[in-house]
Amino acid sequence: MKILVTGVAGFIGSHTAERLQALGHEVVGIDNFNEYYDIELKKLNAKAIESKGVKILKADLRQDNLASVLPSDINYIFHYAAQPGISTTSTFEDYFSNNIIATKNLIDYALKLPNLKLFVNIATSSIYGLEATYPEDIAPKPASHYGVTKLAAEQLVLQKSREKQMVSCSLRLYSVIGPRERPEKMYTKLIALGLKNEAFPLFEGSDKHLRSFTYVGDIVDGVVSVISKEDTVNGEIINLGTEVEHTTQDGINAVEEVLGIKIKINVIPKRAGDQLRTKANIDKARLLLNYNPQTTLLESVKHQVNWYKENFL
Repeated sequence: MKILVTGVAGFIGSHTAERLQALGHEVVGIDNFNEYYDIELKKLNAKAIESKGVKILKADLRQDNLASVLPSDINYIFHYAAQPGISTTSTFEDYFSNNIIATKNLIDYALKLPNLKLFVNIATSSIYGLEATYPEDIAPKPASHYGVTKLAAEQLVLQKSREKQMVSCSLRLYSVIGPRERPEKMYTKLIALGLKNEAFPLFEGSDKHLRSFTYVGDIVDGVVSVISKEDTVNGEIINLGTEVEHTTQDGINAVEEVLGIKIKINVIPKRAGDQLRTKANIDKARLLLNYNPQTTLLESVKHQVNWYKENFL
């Protein structure tokens, strides 16, 4: 199959493209290589997957002539590209244009593909709101511009399934960790600052926040399993993550254990919109996709530390 992965130079997108290529598919990726975080990391990811045979195009989904830059013979789309996370440096316009306008443009392109089997939207547990412990049919209550715009993007995609114009689904991911994680995210920052003997900025009270820290390989298992299940997943929202909960402090402890050091902590004011608890309800994923994440927190951290040392020390 010929597969398009958007946001291909990013954390999870790069892993997905690499896995799909290894499974024997022809993978084309698109990324705008923006400067939300160090572009050198994106280039590192791109180099790694290009060496495996993934073709990467540099383009911005916010442009409205995608058919002029993207192939017309795509069978599957995995849509990762987005303005990610909760950031004080990102404006509402950033979230709106990258998450809503870009998705609408990609849908318009997808509707013209004669052999498209499935459009897979990659969503987030942030759609649920401050507590993300629910099954997929609960009413969402996003508490950030990120969550609101990702919900809108998800509904734009699923609208086309309801109208029977396109076969699509949306996968809501939970607290993904592992190699290639963005530098501003918790584990990469903990590892980097720990090795430099510098203080980690911890939002007040967040040490008690609960998370479904899920290894990226387990997430990709679920993502790629939708292939050939078009009839089963059409129009569905599916949670992907681990059912095992850990506090942020558990995560800090795991990094300290793997590094063999004590990490300095600098407590800073709370961040608006931060989720208090995420615990993936994956009953639907088990039923529809036979999904069964297995990697422990400590194993995940070991993989991430090894990646960091290999590439940045």
